[in-house]
Amino acid sequence: MRFRMPSAPLDDPYRVTLEIRKSQFIGWCAAAARADDAQRLIARARECYPDASHHCSAYIAGPPGEDQAIGFADDGEPGGTAGRPMYQVLEGSGLGRIACVVIRYFGGTKLGTGGLARAYAQTVTALLADLPTCEYVPRRRVALELAFADEQPARAWLGEHEGDIVDAAYHGEGVILTVAWPLDAQATLAELDAQLNGRLFWAEAPA
Repeated sequence: MRFRMPSAPLDDPYRVTLEIRKSQFIGWCAAAARADDAQRLIARARECYPDASHHCSAYIAGPPGEDQAIGFADDGEPGGTAGRPMYQVLEGSGLGRIACVVIRYFGGTKLGTGGLARAYAQTVTALLADLPTCEYVPRRRVALELAFADEQPARAWLGEHEGDIVDAAYHGEGVILTVAWPLDAQATLAELDAQLNGRLFWAEAPA
């Protein structure tokens, strides 16, 4: 299943800043393929804003609707007022592989539990409003063994069918191309083999 995800990397997250009743809410959002990636984003936020009152978080480290690699944390805010509202916004966005951190600097005015929940949800909503995204395409790796004469026709065919070449290993008789092949590809590698008159050999490659 293809889906949209943030294009911002962990080392350069997308950011917004809101001021709500004198408290400052700084939102970060980045791509997170695994739960460990979300934890890295949270740790980086703590390093960048060590004096902040709270570093609340939510993530979906998988496709939209994922119910395993998910998480959220209130980081000292009253239970259910930060991480869960943030997660609910992410869950309703239709995005996957996404992590958010909201850093709060307390401004002296208490927001109450309802006000806090709205403020954290509002910050994530603001993040998602103009968030740069890209399409995630689930892929498997295959190794294609080709004669030298077949390399360029194969590269051209793969380019037309979303086959991303991630490695090329040359040897005395030709080349082995490692290709990230879309799981939902309309074409099949058998079609490429037919174009090459049966000279293509392929096998699953290590991830």
